[in-house]
Amino acid sequence: MASYTAPLRDMRYVLFDLMEGDGLATLPGFEDFTRDLIDPVLDEAAKVCEQVLHPINRSGDEEGCTFENGVVRTPKGFREAYTLFREGGWTSISCDPAHGGQGWPKSVGILIEEMICSANLSFGMYPGLSHGAYVALHAHGSDELKETYLPKLVDGTWSGTMCLTEPHCGTDLGLLRTKAVPQGDGSFKLTGTKIFISAGDHDLTENIIHLVLARLPDAPKGVKGISLFLVPKYRVNPDGTPGASNGVSCGSIEHKMGIKASSTCVMNFDDSVGWLVGEANKGMRAMFAMMNTERLSVGVQGLGLAEASYQGAVAYARERLQGRSLTGTKHPDKPADPIIVHPDVRRMLLTHRAYVEGSRALAAWVGRAIDDEEHHPDPATRAEAEEFVALMTPVVKALLTDLGFEATNLGMQVFGGHGFIREHGMEQYVRDCRIAQIYEGTNGIQALDLVGRKLPANAGRNLRRFFHPVSAFIEAKVEDEQLGEFVQPLAKAFVRLQQATAQVARVGMANPDEAGAAATDYLRLLGLTALGYLWARMAEVSLSKLDNDPDGFHRAKIATARFYVERVLPQTNALFAMVMAGGKSMMAFDEAAF
Repeated sequence: MASYTAPLRDMRYVLFDLMEGDGLATLPGFEDFTRDLIDPVLDEAAKVCEQVLHPINRSGDEEGCTFENGVVRTPKGFREAYTLFREGGWTSISCDPAHGGQGWPKSVGILIEEMICSANLSFGMYPGLSHGAYVALHAHGSDELKETYLPKLVDGTWSGTMCLTEPHCGTDLGLLRTKAVPQGDGSFKLTGTKIFISAGDHDLTENIIHLVLARLPDAPKGVKGISLFLVPKYRVNPDGTPGASNGVSCGSIEHKMGIKASSTCVMNFDDSVGWLVGEANKGMRAMFAMMNTERLSVGVQGLGLAEASYQGAVAYARERLQGRSLTGTKHPDKPADPIIVHPDVRRMLLTHRAYVEGSRALAAWVGRAIDDEEHHPDPATRAEAEEFVALMTPVVKALLTDLGFEATNLGMQVFGGHGFIREHGMEQYVRDCRIAQIYEGTNGIQALDLVGRKLPANAGRNLRRFFHPVSAFIEAKVEDEQLGEFVQPLAKAFVRLQQATAQVARVGMANPDEAGAAATDYLRLLGLTALGYLWARMAEVSLSKLDNDPDGFHRAKIATARFYVERVLPQTNALFAMVMAGGKSMMAFDEAAF
C-alpha cells in the first residue's frame, strides 16, 4: 500500500533559501505573508493531503466515477473530503480577497498544489478546474458576472470547468461548431457538444459553472470567430441560489487509463442560457488566461506524482532484500542486501530524485515570478516577470510532465514485478501521470508554442529574461573553487543552448517545418539547462550551510546536484546534435511508406 508524506523540508528550502521567500512580505498586498504565517499553513496543507486525500486515492482509482440515469457520482469518500477541503478554505487560497479569497502568493500556492497532486490527483482536478475558471472570469468577466459567480467559485460551493474540445476538433479550435444565439436581453442560447471535459459533471458542488467556447451567428471563420461564454448547470435565482436546470447535461463519462476518480464528461448544451465573457469573437484571449494557469498546474501534476512515486521507490529499495553488493556484502546480518546497494537501483533513484527536486525548484522560480508580475511596485520589474513567465509556461508544462512520466516509470521499475501489480500503488502513478503529457495542449504543442511564439515574442525579450540571469551566474561563479564542478558543465550546456537557439531561429524563418522538427528537442534542451542552473544555485546555497547540517540535508542536496550535472545534464549533448541535424530526415520520408 502506497504512503505519502509531504516533503516540507525541501519545499521550505526551495521557497525560503533558494527563492528568498522572506522577501514576499515586501510586496504590496503580501505584507502579512511572513514565514511565521506560511509555515503553519504548509503544515496544515500537509495534514489534509496526508490524512484526508491520500487515503481515498487508491480506492477512488479502483471504484472510479459512475454514470447512471444521467447522474455522475464521484467515488466513496470524495464528497466528505471535498466538504472538509472546502470548509477548510483551501479552495480560496490563491484568490482575490475582494471576492472572499485569501490572496496567498503563487509561490506558496504552487507548493500546496504539489501536495494535492501527490496525495490524490483525481481529487485535485475538481478544485483545480474551478480555479482556472475563476482566473478567466476574474480577468475578463463583467462586474455583474463577477459579483454573481466569483464568491461561489472562491468558497467552493460552486465549481467550474473549461469546455473547448469537440468530437471533430481538439488542438484546432478554429473548427468548433457550438453556436451561441443572442437573445436580445444580453444573454445567449448555446447549443453544441463538448468532449473530454474534466469535472464536467459530479456530485461535489451545488452548481457547476462552464466556460464554453462557441460561435456567434455572424462570427468570422477560424479562431478569430470564437467567443467565450459562462453557462451554469443551473440558472441562478435572484437570491443567488441555484434554480432551474439550464439545458446542460452529461451524455456519458469516459473510461480512462488513469485519473479514474476525476469525471471526464461528454457535455451537451441544448439552448443553454449563457453570458459573454470578454469581447465577442475574442474568446481565445480570455480562455488563454485560464489555459496558461492550467498549463502551469499540469506541470505541477507531473511533479507531484513523481514525488509520490519517489517516496514509494526509496522505501521499497531500503526494504527489499535481493542479492549481494557487487563489492561485497553490506548487510551480513541479513540473508541478502537491500536492493538500494545496487548501482542500477541507485541510478534510477538518483535520476528520480534529481528530476523531482529540480522540477520543484523550476516551478517555484516561475511561481515567484508570477508574484512579481502581479504585485511588484516597479512597472519594469512586473513587465520582465511577465515575459519570463510567458517563456517558461510551455517549458514547465511539457518538461515537468515528461520528467514526471519518466520518473513514475522509474519508480515502478525499482519494484520490479511488484510494481506492475496494483497492491503497491506504483502503477497508478504511471497511469495517472500519462494524461498530463496530453491535456491542456499536448507537449508537442507546448514545444511549438515555445519555438513559434515565445522565442520571437517581444523582439526576443522573453528569452533574455532567462538567458541573462543564467549568463550572469555563470560569469560570476565559473571560476569559483567550490562551485566549478557544477557551473562548468552548466556553462557548456548553456553555450549549446545559445547555438541551438540561433539555429532554430535561422532555419525556422526560412522553413517552418525545420522549427517544428526541432521544437520538442529544443524545449527539453532549454528545460534541462534551466534545471542545471537551478541545481548549481542549490549547490551554492547548500555549500554555505554545511557548518550547520545535523541531518545531512545539505550534503544530500550537493550530492544530488553532482549527480545531475554528471549523469543528467549530458543529455543536452545529444539534444543539441538532434536540433542541429535539422528535419530533413523526417520531412523527406515518403508519407506512403509509413
